[in-house]
Amino acid sequence: MAGHSKWANIQHRKGRQDKIRAKLFSKMAKEITVAAKMGDPDPEKNPRLRLAVKEAKSQSVPKDVIDRAIKKSQGGDADSYDEIRYEGYGPGGVAVIVETMTDNRNRTASTVRSTFSKNGGNLGETGSVGFMFDRKGQVVYSASVGDEDTVMMAAIEAGAEDVESDGEVHVVWCADTDLSTVSTALEAELGESETTKLVWRPTTTTELDLEGMEKLMKLIEALEDDDDVQTVTANFEASDEVMEQL
Repeated sequence: MAGHSKWANIQHRKGRQDKIRAKLFSKMAKEITVAAKMGDPDPEKNPRLRLAVKEAKSQSVPKDVIDRAIKKSQGGDADSYDEIRYEGYGPGGVAVIVETMTDNRNRTASTVRSTFSKNGGNLGETGSVGFMFDRKGQVVYSASVGDEDTVMMAAIEAGAEDVESDGEVHVVWCADTDLSTVSTALEAELGESETTKLVWRPTTTTELDLEGMEKLMKLIEALEDDDDVQTVTANFEASDEVMEQL
């Protein structure tokens, strides 16, 4: 987990925080709007919306932004978005999954393809790398909530599948369909999580050296700069030494 767990720290140290924060809020608001439009606008009656709101709150998205996003979903002029997943390979043969929400399929496909090409990657067909990932629920807690045994017991009681701890965070894994119930049970036992979301968990990873990681970071950052892109997942692994050099 070394490479993946330190990715957020790398992004934090790289600056551009205002820009990153604004994009994060915008993307979370879009997810909330889509979730509310697809189901009930009441988070208690809509599991997807409940998770979206919970994740937004964990990332300090203001309440008025969340409320506006839900209200927007109920308006007749609410934007209509298609959810499209793109798959391909990045530098060093790393598998990459890009999840998007778009009101213009042609624009998004063209931009994602171009971004891959310009940054040493290749966009593939749907399913070309998806088999290297499992769709899972992920709940992350700071190590300050307790030791690994404490979190493991709470996770087992909540119906989770696995826990990974690295001294900084505890990552609780569960079936994607169980995320809402597992996160609620964990919250009752351990308090608010740092993040709660559905993710693509790599079943196999590709080791990268410093040069490979630098190239991959450029690709991921370019993809994440696209307003249509919601998430980018890559199955990279890197040593602690390489991560520190970054």
